[in-house]
Amino acid sequence: MQTDTNETPQTIIATDEDANMRLDAFLAEKIADWSRSRLQKLIDQGDVLVNQKKAKASYKICENDEVDIEFTTSLVQTFKPENIPLDIIFEDEDLAVINKQAGLVVHPGAGTAKGTLANAIAFHFQIQNSKLELENRAGIVHRLDKDTSGLIVVAKNEITHEKLSDQFQKREVFKSYVALGHGEIKTDKGTIDQPIARDRRNRVRMAIDQKGRNALSLWKVRQHFENFTLFEIQIKTGRTHQIRVHLASIKHPVVGDEIYNGGRDKNLQNASIMKSIAGLGRFFLHAEKLAFKHPRTDEFMKFESELPSELQNFLDILKKR
Repeated sequence: MQTDTNETPQTIIATDEDANMRLDAFLAEKIADWSRSRLQKLIDQGDVLVNQKKAKASYKICENDEVDIEFTTSLVQTFKPENIPLDIIFEDEDLAVINKQAGLVVHPGAGTAKGTLANAIAFHFQIQNSKLELENRAGIVHRLDKDTSGLIVVAKNEITHEKLSDQFQKREVFKSYVALGHGEIKTDKGTIDQPIARDRRNRVRMAIDQKGRNALSLWKVRQHFENFTLFEIQIKTGRTHQIRVHLASIKHPVVGDEIYNGGRDKNLQNASIMKSIAGLGRFFLHAEKLAFKHPRTDEFMKFESELPSELQNFLDILKKR
């Protein structure tokens, strides 16, 4: 039985019927819309773990094997078009750069069948680019969490998707985020080089795990506040929840992130600040800068997105203290 992919990792438990299958064949049978060759590439990149360890495509599946898959790229797929407003800051015949609002899921998946960015861009491409061969197809090249706002690039055709995906995999794309963390950090810049894997005790969470996939974040302080620090973070890898996990690992979890900040939003001395955090309705993480080489023209393109009003208003509150 196949399963639909989304922007979060998946875990598949092998049954006795799966025993002795090659790993790549096993995944091709279980994962909808992914070819065996693409799955082999994920395996080669170390984005597939068997029992928390990297494995070769030729590995023979055993009953009860736990297979974790992180979909570092998504296919160009057909989605039902939905008229969802988009803030498109750049568009041509090959790609679009979108300023995603918080609360918008990027890709349909388990529990989210519609109302996603993929459905929205399918509608937009169909209306605005009706001559395109793939007129209502959405090529999600990278991902942002539901409550992360900011810049995301989308491919309009498979050649563009493949070339952009290659840039991401080779770490040639510049991605920079703004995050507000709890606490006041003493240094002005640093590096977090800690591998990330699915939390073994809570499958909704990710966690620092030395057997996980490598993850590298470079940070510097943009501004200090009383009890808070505004970070600018460049990520060199694109692991699920990477910035949220990494900042939590250095004891400065993202404001508003109930999964990783251990209740610190509700354990502040200032009641009005706690109320303001609750009023955000999201966590304080924004994809501010994105730069990549255009797959067709080779032009190096740079984009920047201002903080959404709710985040800027919260910073203004902190500045007045």
